[in-house]
Amino acid sequence: MTLAPKAPGAWEGTGAIFAGITSERTRECCAAVARAASSKLGRDTVVLGVEKLLGITDAFVVTSGANPRQVRTIRDEVERQLKLAGLGKPLSVEGLDDAQWVLMDYGDFLVHVFLEETRRFYDLEHLWGDAPRWAWDERSNALVGAPA
Repeated sequence: MTLAPKAPGAWEGTGAIFAGITSERTRECCAAVARAASSKLGRDTVVLGVEKLLGITDAFVVTSGANPRQVRTIRDEVERQLKLAGLGKPLSVEGLDDAQWVLMDYGDFLVHVFLEETRRFYDLEHLWGDAPRWAWDERSNALVGAPA
């Protein structure tokens, strides 16, 4: 698995900037998920480091699509890219029937692919507001931002 090009403030895979998630594998997977979502025009992709707050998983990757078809397409690309990276299939997938909120459970991290209005309603970023947060930056092709 390769990491995104370095950018100022970007996660470089060293763990120093992306310190809210201790597993190197999880950090790499979150970046791969963000890249896959971006390739299918996922919007406002963020990673929340919930490891110290939740205890049952290390991170949430949250992204959204404009319509149910795009939500499914993003989900398909995330699964395809993670299979290519050697992760296989998710442990479980929920929400494909109506594609308002698709949840992919990879154990160490969860992928949330929302329909935009559903994402605004549930507002996971606010709910987990104390979690370190990194956003996908299209220009640098990297996760950027550091925990406060």
